[in-house]
Amino acid sequence: MSDSDDDPDLKAAIALSLQDQGHPPQQKEVIDLDDSDTPDEALPVQSSEQVDMLQTRTSLNSMLGLNRKAMEAERLARKRKAVSISPPPSRAAKVACTSTAITNGSNAGSVVQSRPAPSIKTSSSTISTAPSSVTPAEPRRLEFPHGVVKKTWAFGHTRTGDDIKIEELFQPDDLNLAVLSSFQWDIAWLFRKINVQKTQVVLVMQAKDNATKSQYRRETADMPNLRLCFPSMDGQINCMHSKLMLLSYPTHIRIVVPTANLVSYDWGESGVMENMAFIIDLPRLPQLPSPNPDTSSSEPTFFARELIYFLQAQGLAPNIIQSLHNFDFSATKHLAFVHTIGGAHTGTAWQRTGSCGLGRAIQRLHLATDEPLNLDFITSSVGSLNFDFLSAIYLAAQGDDGTTQMARRVLLQGKSKKEQRERENAAREQQLLVETLKRNFRIYFPTHDTVANSTGGVDCGGTICFQAKWWEAEGFPREVMRDCRSVRRGLLMHNKVLLSFPFFP
Repeated sequence: MSDSDDDPDLKAAIALSLQDQGHPPQQKEVIDLDDSDTPDEALPVQSSEQVDMLQTRTSLNSMLGLNRKAMEAERLARKRKAVSISPPPSRAAKVACTSTAITNGSNAGSVVQSRPAPSIKTSSSTISTAPSSVTPAEPRRLEFPHGVVKKTWAFGHTRTGDDIKIEELFQPDDLNLAVLSSFQWDIAWLFRKINVQKTQVVLVMQAKDNATKSQYRRETADMPNLRLCFPSMDGQINCMHSKLMLLSYPTHIRIVVPTANLVSYDWGESGVMENMAFIIDLPRLPQLPSPNPDTSSSEPTFFARELIYFLQAQGLAPNIIQSLHNFDFSATKHLAFVHTIGGAHTGTAWQRTGSCGLGRAIQRLHLATDEPLNLDFITSSVGSLNFDFLSAIYLAAQGDDGTTQMARRVLLQGKSKKEQRERENAAREQQLLVETLKRNFRIYFPTHDTVANSTGGVDCGGTICFQAKWWEAEGFPREVMRDCRSVRRGLLMHNKVLLSFPFFP
């Protein structure tokens, strides 16, 4: 053990095993996205010894899935392998970005964009984390003021300027607050990317029952800068699959809609999987508006309203949601935030989410059309598809809010002789739509050979989901399926994106 006597991780682990863990949890502070006015003194203060102990205690709980033996193994592995898993960008000449996917002959919270927009590169200056009364000498320019889509960086692949690492996304030195929603988590890995002693963190997590919620709260009770949020999973809701980031800085908020979960391989660190993320930076308003959003001097954009609606449905703290009014959303006028909220929806709520919400967003962006469309859907998960479901997606892409498909289903279910003509017309229209789908709709999902020949092989394809029974089921739309292969050879794609453009026969 002579080579490990000075290792702080091991010391902390040993100290933890000897201490009494029966003390009550600390009271947590109220946090929001607008903490630039909160003095540093208002945050809990801890000594370096307390910080080390806190980090180790958290890493040992079952939520993180670590123990002292694993920590020592990890430490020794770090000594043997001095190089980082995230090397600096390649110095090779940058090349232009080509298509995200290639196929066998045919060529996402989601964000819908009405037109392409440029991005502005960041300056090399840094932002002070001092209270707002201290003006930074050189404020950081917004890196993504109009919104941009980036691929996740992947280990072993040359960087071309269109990818991003999670460290570059977080910019942890300036990060005040991070609201993170994900389906899969590697908490220990995540907390190596964010300074949880400095940055306040809210994790939006799936927990179906109260016992699971209580367990997670117990396991994070000693972390005063951490809050947990559990969206409702009452009734028929069995999955919380949303991925969203709200990252607050002294000068702006960064909104990210990623396809990646918060695990290392989804962010390229194993070099087997790629994802994508929509990113937009919105500046703080020069002065705070009225606390009441109804009396605010500026009308919130459609993007802002739907984002707030979704966060309210998730059960995020009201003070965090309210603080969104302190940022300028004018750059999102050409965008729509499209969400899927689980459960049954009554009244007009059904028009705001899912495929119906997509159609409504297309209308609001003035992109609705009756003309035929080409649709290319890249996905990492395929379920029990049928042409009825694909019809709803296709009509939504044209700008239909779900009423056309709903009315057609009602007509097809009619049984009286009086309704016979309506049934025949509805059946004829649906058949024509199915023929259009076979010709114009393509779904990209990797074949078995593509997965087997990828860098990680079939053992690393577990989050690329499909079942043989669905493919073999009667009515499955096999005609629309295409193989999906990344232009970065060997990577599997965990992306979800719908591309729509006019159909030219």
